[in-house]
Amino acid sequence: MIPAEAVESVARAWTRAIADTSYVTYTPAEADALLLEYTRQAACALRGERDPASAGRAIGAALVSGHYTDPASLAATLTVFARHGTRLGGGTAELGALQGGIAAGYSTALRELTLNQQEAIRSAAFAARDESEARFRAVFSAAPIGIGLADLNGLVVEVNQTLATMLGRTPESYRGRHIREIAEPTDPRELWGSLSELLRGERDFYAVDKEFSRADGTSLWTHLRATVIRDEIGRRRFLLGLFEDITERRSMHMHLRHQATHDPLTGLPNRTLFFEHLEGLLGTADPDCKVALCYLDLDGFKEVNDTLGHVVGDQLLVGVAHRLAECAQRPGRLVARMGGDEFVMLLAEHADAASATNAADEILDALRRPICFDGREIPVSASVGVVEHSIGGAHPTELVRAADITLYWAKAEGKGRWALFDADRSASEITRYTLSAALPGALERGEFVVDYQPIVDLKTGAVSAVEALVRWRHPDFGLLKPDRFIGLAEETGVIVQLGRWVLEQSCAEAATWPPTGPGSAPPAVNVNLAVRQTHDPHLVAEVFKILADTGLPPQQLQLEITESAVIGTEDGSLDVLRELAKAGVRIAIDDFGTGYSNLAYLRQLPAHIVKIDASFTAGLRAGGTDGHVDEQIVGALVSLAHGLGMSVTAEGVEDEEQAARLAALGCDSAQGWYFARAVPANQLAGLLSLPVPGAPAPLERRRGER
Repeated sequence: MIPAEAVESVARAWTRAIADTSYVTYTPAEADALLLEYTRQAACALRGERDPASAGRAIGAALVSGHYTDPASLAATLTVFARHGTRLGGGTAELGALQGGIAAGYSTALRELTLNQQEAIRSAAFAARDESEARFRAVFSAAPIGIGLADLNGLVVEVNQTLATMLGRTPESYRGRHIREIAEPTDPRELWGSLSELLRGERDFYAVDKEFSRADGTSLWTHLRATVIRDEIGRRRFLLGLFEDITERRSMHMHLRHQATHDPLTGLPNRTLFFEHLEGLLGTADPDCKVALCYLDLDGFKEVNDTLGHVVGDQLLVGVAHRLAECAQRPGRLVARMGGDEFVMLLAEHADAASATNAADEILDALRRPICFDGREIPVSASVGVVEHSIGGAHPTELVRAADITLYWAKAEGKGRWALFDADRSASEITRYTLSAALPGALERGEFVVDYQPIVDLKTGAVSAVEALVRWRHPDFGLLKPDRFIGLAEETGVIVQLGRWVLEQSCAEAATWPPTGPGSAPPAVNVNLAVRQTHDPHLVAEVFKILADTGLPPQQLQLEITESAVIGTEDGSLDVLRELAKAGVRIAIDDFGTGYSNLAYLRQLPAHIVKIDASFTAGLRAGGTDGHVDEQIVGALVSLAHGLGMSVTAEGVEDEEQAARLAALGCDSAQGWYFARAVPANQLAGLLSLPVPGAPAPLERRRGER
């Protein structure tokens, strides 16, 4: 509830401000009571009891009804609410809607009042014409608005003293002149065509806002209502023009319009005007032409506000706006502040990728010099997203969205630079977002499956282990491999639940596998652990529970952890790994060689297996270009691992020569497409039961030979 004294205080301020702006017949007490009631209505709207814009329109119209018809009354009213409106409740948005409603309601009511007055004058003139020439002259001369008469050839017959005074000239100076002699460069395109239609009898009425040049060189804006006067038998006799002086009203309107479409801090066009300009361009320009945007954001602006204060931050924005305005001096360019520390430059003429990136370079060059304020130099830089598009088919919101996305590409690539929009990259990121949003529900919907890829002993050719690889059967994108969604799962935190599910499925499946040969154990199952899982304090308990529920021996489970996940990790994570290893679970370091490669730290890890990344084994394929170098690296890694008591598995084996060279270098096992691709669980049993050959060979080939 707003205190009554607050409402009364605002009403008194309003009464004082509006007292001398218009002539009204109210006593001071009556005026006080009237404005107090309007203030109560405004307070109710600001508190949410009714729509602020609707309430504002009603108040504006009521002011006109109460004879507060001078534009100064509106200006005083808006000023009072700008200064004191927050005392009545509501926020900035509600107060802005109320003020806008007052201005709109006032303007509409004043226009209707003026039109009614003009119609009364016109009717009186017609009636006077019918009764007597003398009475017509009396109405013509005494009218409070400007009146002009022209014959059907467009020659001025007479103007009244009111119109002559408005224009700063005498009535005699207009008689006999053609109406086209009062043309102005600002006249609407259709004005003279419409007046010609009136003279030809093709229409009876036309209204327009028109500018005139006064004798002293100043501008007079009028609302012109032109109509045809006919005689008693309906013949056209004269063209009658009624001219209302709207200079002050238009000035007020332009002032309000400027406030609504320009940023108060920098003076630049704001988001509203920018979109109006862009929409107008896209709606009128040649569809084959191109439009470009440079969307920029200051780098580190938050730090300026946090350390130097918002006053300095505001001055920095003003300085940046000034430099951007200088860059926008070329034809076809518009720069606007979109909010906060974001600005945009529109290139409307001959825009293409080259001109757009050149403009981005201009912007970055303009901002390389520090902004000086109060004897202090503030360094500034920006990141710029650049997008160019054919006008045909372009949509304002989509263009700005694309430029905004590209801006953050520039920031991600190091700041202080521009990035050019790439439709394929954008589509990829949209897909990435779509997948990220769908991940939590996908596990519940049962969209994930596990495929299995054999790992082959390079000495015996037997399947020594099988790696579990999760897949996502997405309803729209089909079967997705881990590289499409594991990173997203880690970012969203779903990786913990997903990893637990994969572990459960893999252990349950591995518990059913038979031995690969007489006297041998069933193959182990390798399950990947994500970084977040290694930090989960419940990991050990969950692993032990899954092993107990599925009946899988701990020695048959091998947990794969990437090198970067364990090198430099906290002691707590190492304790988890040590506890698992102590219970018999084997630990494998995956993708070895691609992370920190801290060899001294490697000996502290409770690991049993090192998996050499495919990037190091690729050169060992037939025809490989880096075979000698890769051979040296792999040999060193094998020697290191064996020296630490670990076995070595090579990844990415794709041909026979590669398998043979790895075996010669001492690798214990290998996996890759040469042996077998990952297959669903129901196809794995056939590969595990194959006889062991004398040398490693593709498992599918062995199936054919069996």
